[in-house]
Amino acid sequence: MRYALLAPELFIENRRRFRELLPPASLAIFQANDVMPTNADGTMAFRQNNDLFYLSGVDQEESILVLFPDARLAHHREILFLKETSEHILIWEGYKLTKDEARANSGIPTIMWLDSFKSVLPALMNEAENVYLNSNEHIRAVVEVETRDARFIKAIQRQYPLHTYRRAAPLLHSLRAIKSPEEIRVMRQACDITGKAFRRLLGFVRPGVWEFEIEAEIVHEFMRNRSRGPAYGSIVASGKNACVLHYTTNDNQCQEGDVILLDFGAEYANYAADLSRSIPVSGKFNPRQLQVYDAVLGVMNFAKTLLVPGGEIEAYHQAVGERMEQELIKLDLLNASDVKNQNPAAPLYKKYFMHGTSHYLGLDVHDVGYKYRTFEAGMVYTCEPGIYIPEEGLGIRLENDILLTANGNEDLMRDIPLQAEDIEALMKK
Repeated sequence: MRYALLAPELFIENRRRFRELLPPASLAIFQANDVMPTNADGTMAFRQNNDLFYLSGVDQEESILVLFPDARLAHHREILFLKETSEHILIWEGYKLTKDEARANSGIPTIMWLDSFKSVLPALMNEAENVYLNSNEHIRAVVEVETRDARFIKAIQRQYPLHTYRRAAPLLHSLRAIKSPEEIRVMRQACDITGKAFRRLLGFVRPGVWEFEIEAEIVHEFMRNRSRGPAYGSIVASGKNACVLHYTTNDNQCQEGDVILLDFGAEYANYAADLSRSIPVSGKFNPRQLQVYDAVLGVMNFAKTLLVPGGEIEAYHQAVGERMEQELIKLDLLNASDVKNQNPAAPLYKKYFMHGTSHYLGLDVHDVGYKYRTFEAGMVYTCEPGIYIPEEGLGIRLENDILLTANGNEDLMRDIPLQAEDIEALMKK
């Protein structure tokens, strides 16, 4: 395990909170993610199902978590099924968790080997009335690959067609939106690692460097700080590439006079950081670049003041859009008269700022949670306004991760250089 293990109390508390949402006689079953194939006998690196990890802390393939609070037998109320190791597996795949280790890491008293699941399931189903099964549900999700969860849903409904089946995802979305102190601690660490990588880049970027070389520096700094690597595909977009919102090709050479839009974040203990910065290849912004940079920074600082408990996402985005309109008028990109007479359903600022300002952050980069839920203390949102001007070959985006607190909010990336003059000074060194 690259990262330091999290305290088992986190997962014990997560399971307790989940159990409280279940009606009587309810059984919940969570499957690990698949080890995904490439070609021939190749496989991709394993990444655990975030819901299973949230409830167990187990980061191993072929795991199953069962929660059945009302089971008559106490040892059936929480069960973790694990792949049993062997000498062959140890040689070819490496070390796997023992029962004692899994019990210590998760706080789950009953650990069984995976081959016991089929014999235990009938006894559980005989007592259960409701069965909660998990699926990947996100407003922006496009799922084309059948997961272990999806295959299990088909199999169990075919075998036990008369039970009442319910969705576990909405319950997890409700819980995961509010971060515990331990989760916030881990996310701070992910942000700190991300900040180290950004500072590394400020001493590395120069005219003639390739985007993929910059990406390599990011990954190097992440991994040397016990991160598994990037939490998502790193964006290193120089010049006109910065106007492609999800540019990840990273194969162009950076030219003097261009600005590089960087969007990257470390993953630590499965939790994500998400940072955006825009830096000048030559080490100094020209007047127009600085003008646009300061406009984005002004919108960002305004937006941060609105990320407080009691707010709502639609009103928030509308207010940020109105502030962006003012900045775009100052930049001579929009006409004040046109803005006054615009169609409210199609605001003109969307030509230069076409994405949302904030999204949930946590185990997923675009973390789960009800989009229209009122802002609450414990939520973590990104704050990422941008201005993209294709005709000028210029894109500026700035992004920090914001923890909502009872007294307002806390910028988890406040120590990462953000002011243009600070970035220029560090690049000059």
